[in-house]
Amino acid sequence: MSRARLFTLQIGVAFVFIAAWHVCAQYPVFGEVKNFRFFFSAPDDVGLRIWKFFATGMIWRHLWITLTETILAFVIGAVGGVVIGFWFARQPRVAAVFDPYVKMANALPRVVLAPIFMLWFGLGIWSKVALGVTLVFFIVFFNVYQGVKEVSPTVLANARMLGMNERQLLRHVYWPSALSWMFSSLHTSVGFALVGAVVGEYLGSAAGLGYVIHEAEGTFDVTGVFAGMVVLAFFVLAIDYLVTLAENRLLAWRPPAAGQG
Repeated sequence: MSRARLFTLQIGVAFVFIAAWHVCAQYPVFGEVKNFRFFFSAPDDVGLRIWKFFATGMIWRHLWITLTETILAFVIGAVGGVVIGFWFARQPRVAAVFDPYVKMANALPRVVLAPIFMLWFGLGIWSKVALGVTLVFFIVFFNVYQGVKEVSPTVLANARMLGMNERQLLRHVYWPSALSWMFSSLHTSVGFALVGAVVGEYLGSAAGLGYVIHEAEGTFDVTGVFAGMVVLAFFVLAIDYLVTLAENRLLAWRPPAAGQG
């Protein structure tokens, strides 16, 4: 499928959704839902609110704070996941010893940790960063760990037969094997880093997209809630696009997958 056709279909899906939303808001199709517009707002109201966000400039400060928290959580969590994932994969004994502790830490509900992080780091950005790191780290860790473990024994044996030392194996065998797994996890991690930042802001902060949504929700401003969610959604798409650019740059050597042209 060509990019133009794919983009047209994606726009078509959005158009159908917005049109259905508009129709339901203007002409409620369910007799029981008399106040559809009150509960779900309307696309034109949401669009106007988003325009006011940017026209007045009030949203830029909140976007910057959420972006800062997201990037810090993403970078710290991803780097930690890559380093420790490589280490555990190359040290089976260490991995075996810490395996139950990693599983227990991963099973902890992150929302429960948010108040603890606020107690430790305060209501500033670092409590949100810490929450985001806990979400990003384990996704990257498990993918990198599996990527290194999935190295073909044949390729590894041939590389050693050619005289590669451990550093060369890391650069030319283990790292390329882990890259595909790593970038697959990074696409997911971007969303989770943002979730950590926004949830932290929602639970306690004075700025950020989560704060904007929480303030609107506190006054039953459904239009403001939906406007904040739409801005948040496009924010995620923009960050994910940057990750895709980096992936295409670093994985230029990778052959196209089946069905891609």
